[in-house]
Amino acid sequence: MSNLKKLASDTAIYGVSSIGGRLLNYLLVPFYTEVFETEEYGIVTLLYAFVAFLNVLYLYGLETAYFRFANRYREDEPRIFRTAFTSVFCSSLLLSGTLCLFAGPITDALDVPGKEHYVYWFAAILSIDAIMAIPFARLRLQGRAVKFAAAKLGNIVLNIGLNVFFLVFCYDILEGEYLQSLQPYVASFFRPEWGVDYVFLSNLIANALWIFILFPELMQARFQLDKDYWQQMLVYAYPLLFMGLAGATNEMMSRSLLKYILPENFYPDLSNAAVLGIFGACYKLSIFMNLAIQAFRFASEPFFFSRASDRSSPKLFAQVMQYFVIACCLILFGVSVNLHWLGPLVLGDAEYLRGLEIVPVLLLGYLFFGIYMNLAIWFKLADKNSYGSWFTISGAVLTIILNYTLIPWLGMMGAALATLAVYFYMAVICYYYGQRHYPIPYRLGHSMGYILATSALVFGFLVLEIERFWLKTALSMGLTLLYLIFVFFYEKRHFPVKTT
Repeated sequence: MSNLKKLASDTAIYGVSSIGGRLLNYLLVPFYTEVFETEEYGIVTLLYAFVAFLNVLYLYGLETAYFRFANRYREDEPRIFRTAFTSVFCSSLLLSGTLCLFAGPITDALDVPGKEHYVYWFAAILSIDAIMAIPFARLRLQGRAVKFAAAKLGNIVLNIGLNVFFLVFCYDILEGEYLQSLQPYVASFFRPEWGVDYVFLSNLIANALWIFILFPELMQARFQLDKDYWQQMLVYAYPLLFMGLAGATNEMMSRSLLKYILPENFYPDLSNAAVLGIFGACYKLSIFMNLAIQAFRFASEPFFFSRASDRSSPKLFAQVMQYFVIACCLILFGVSVNLHWLGPLVLGDAEYLRGLEIVPVLLLGYLFFGIYMNLAIWFKLADKNSYGSWFTISGAVLTIILNYTLIPWLGMMGAALATLAVYFYMAVICYYYGQRHYPIPYRLGHSMGYILATSALVFGFLVLEIERFWLKTALSMGLTLLYLIFVFFYEKRHFPVKTT
């Protein structure tokens, strides 16, 4: 099997867990928008935005460091695995203990006073996420994509089931809709006043499932800290920590700042908390692109590292980028032109549809983020992670500046444009320095041609004023099919895949 076909196969398997699983998870979006008011959903959006920063801090780059050193010193992989696991395990307990110690001040700062149990639950969620990340990384290194996907899907299915159980089943039983004989049992543990609390509790219980699924891998993770490897891994990883924190700023800052810097009454009939809820719900539609990127990252990191010493790898990496951009353009086009029916299907409540205009902008932003992730392999392979830190730190600074500039002027669209501008900047600067230090013959004209043509087609369709729903839907689906057919035959004729 060719290298490209192997990468595509692994990406497809990982995609089952990331894309397919998240699509299942998206079933919760119309559920949440039906159950919660926009301000309540804003709480969910805000808390998960802050958790994104903490996720990076808990792992501090050791997942990627494990990949790098396990590939470089294959005979010592078990020792490297145990060192990474021991380090993350101990630091996670320390960080979670600190969060729990300051639970009161944290909830006050987040405008959820009296909800200290949020901090306790998220401290546990973050610890489990970080600790299990190393066994998950080992599954990827060993090519055990099926078990990886099964564990991720199991988590998502359980999370959905628990949300439905707490927010529908238990409520209905207490209100006497059915199974009235179970009312005493449900009343003994269920608190109707909790509401969004059950979103977080479901997440915690679902994450705990990983402990049982990956128990055989955990049994191999004996506590051992090899000082020499640990020091080398930390030196390699610390720039990745700063890169991750800056990346989380780029990813989540618009969601966290929107509530605080949007002028009051910018949207006359909405509070800032409600705007945040709408923005967070619409953001879910844009994450179709991010899910594809995540699936690709799961497969590509071990793929790139394992082929770093191959003389033909630059040409292979260029081919990977070529088809990655095409796949992302397909997502950009397919989601954007079908928003008029995808939006109501996913978001449900018409109040949330007011933010749909930001989705194509965010999709394009994520496309450039995916290109950056692809380009970033040069500094990871060349052991120049400090470049990645500077790229993302400068991007974080630009994120803050653009959000403070654009949100008061353009509201939700300002936050979306800031995301697009920052990811475009990061892709450009990473490409410039990458070609100087680790030249890869990317087809720049080919990729930019796809992006520009796709963006123009999307814009042209969106400015069309077609009032009849059936006609607009038929046209959008027909154009999506034509786009797929054109790309298939054009690429097959002009750029056939060469097996290696």
